[in-house]
Amino acid sequence: MTEYKVPLNDMDFLLYDVFNVDEVWRSLPQLAEQLDKDVAGAILQECAKIAEQAIAPISREGDEEGVSFKLNDNGIGGKVTTAKGYKEAFATYAEGGWCGLGGDVEYGGMGMPKVLTAFHEEMLSSADIAFALYPVLTAGAGLSLAKHGSEGLKEKFLTKMYSGQWTASMCLTEAHAGSDLGLIQTKAVLQDDNSYSVTGSKIFITGGEHDLTENIVHLVLAKLPDAPAGPRGISLFLVPKILVNDDQSLGEPNKVSCGAIEHKMGIHASATCVMNFDGAKGYLIGELNKGLACMFTMMNFERIGVGIQGLSAGERSYQNALAYAKDRKQGRALVKNETTKSANNADSIMVHGDVRRMLLNMKALNEGSRALSCYIALQLDYATYGSGELQAKGEALSALMTPLAKAFFTDLGFENTVTGQQVFGGHGYIREWGQEQLVRDARITQIYEGTNGIQAMDLLMRKVVGSQGKLVNIFIDEVRSYLQTVTGDSQLTEFAQPLSQALDDFSQVSSALIKQADVNLNDLGVAANDYLHLFGYTAMAYIWMKMAQSSLQKTTQQDAGQSEMFYQSKVHTARYFFTRLLPRRLSLMATINTRSDCLFNIDDDLF
Repeated sequence: MTEYKVPLNDMDFLLYDVFNVDEVWRSLPQLAEQLDKDVAGAILQECAKIAEQAIAPISREGDEEGVSFKLNDNGIGGKVTTAKGYKEAFATYAEGGWCGLGGDVEYGGMGMPKVLTAFHEEMLSSADIAFALYPVLTAGAGLSLAKHGSEGLKEKFLTKMYSGQWTASMCLTEAHAGSDLGLIQTKAVLQDDNSYSVTGSKIFITGGEHDLTENIVHLVLAKLPDAPAGPRGISLFLVPKILVNDDQSLGEPNKVSCGAIEHKMGIHASATCVMNFDGAKGYLIGELNKGLACMFTMMNFERIGVGIQGLSAGERSYQNALAYAKDRKQGRALVKNETTKSANNADSIMVHGDVRRMLLNMKALNEGSRALSCYIALQLDYATYGSGELQAKGEALSALMTPLAKAFFTDLGFENTVTGQQVFGGHGYIREWGQEQLVRDARITQIYEGTNGIQAMDLLMRKVVGSQGKLVNIFIDEVRSYLQTVTGDSQLTEFAQPLSQALDDFSQVSSALIKQADVNLNDLGVAANDYLHLFGYTAMAYIWMKMAQSSLQKTTQQDAGQSEMFYQSKVHTARYFFTRLLPRRLSLMATINTRSDCLFNIDDDLF
């Protein structure tokens, strides 16, 4: 596999040319005191070194070796050992303070905004998704604990999580309760010391047991015996692997054990565990019966993070495929020109139209996903650090676009890993080149943290129909306002006209589906996936136009220098997106405009 190189130039371009985040930081008091362009640059450069030099090199061995499980001598639970090099890499990562990059500064975190931590997550996941899961899940758990936990719990646990001495897991799923969490059976019983005795079994728990850190903090969903039925009766509990004394020293082992590990298609170096809680001591986070809301703080963080994982796999796939395509000689160009080799020798496969199509598909979708991810992260920062209308808009757009980020980026990410594999041909199917690992690793991103079908239903039913279009119209109005600012700019006409048409169509489809909700909800269930993708391509077109605008401005400046090729590449890729990829929306609209009869008029026995 080609050595991974962090696309720092692209990240800087988005931060400072497209979104002008240095000006944003200066306008937000909480960030202005601790963050500027120099600090951000140093953070991203150092993180890039860790990703490229400490994490990416162990990815292949981690996939080959995986994690191992050994039962304890007493037969109750067992120990998980991570692959060679993982413990050392995690220690290096933790020593750099990276576990607390976005953490609350009052408890030892660095307090960096999401627009930076999102790029940080991309680097980690491009280097190795399996490794990234350990710290990223811990960061999400820290966010939930910081927002909903008592002062005592935060003081006792957060500092150790931010330092990387302890990691965390999210314990939701049970064998009979996946997406329908109201069916969980794990019980919590109040004790005399106001702690809870937690009993039950959870499956598919990422990082539930491992040897990277001395303790693991489990966030566990459970119900009290007298709790209301369904999701309204769920509470959230902090259950440490090892009990913690008041001075943060470790005490006795808690009644928590790993019963087994899953043997998976991909992310082999990530420990996916069956976790058993046998009267384990736990502590309530937030209010009783409000646990799902507390856990969603973490889940929404993780859903955006999973979307970034999809982008990360696609980026690694593109880097691999591009290097291979430039080196691989096979066949001859259909039309000879100065870029092709002599007629007597084979040309690199870069001369073939289909190979160029595949590479440009990956390039345009990766760079568009990164830019849209940056945009969504910025909305989260407005929601966190802004005030008034700016904060309200950030909250609305981040809520609207969280399911989009998770599902759209991971669908495109998996598409791009398979496309990269196709560029390699037969070499992409064998283990020698490492490309097939990306396909296997990326596949889970479409499934965990809520399948992409569920994300599509969340977007359409809860965010669009549920708000009667209020949330989606905030986005539509923003894009229309932007288009008005570039009216008359002839350089941008080739982008503005198709974006304007796409936006009008998207608006009309959204309104029609809101009305259809009163007629037949099955029509919405059938349309949801296509609607999410229609939204995705429309939103990506908006961001690609902004990138094209910034790049065209730079290419006319006298001091463009060596960066001119970068900006020219952006403009060409934007043209490719608008010409070859945005038209995908037309087929999506065609299927959205059909009804559900052709699906539900078929008897189950006829399937």
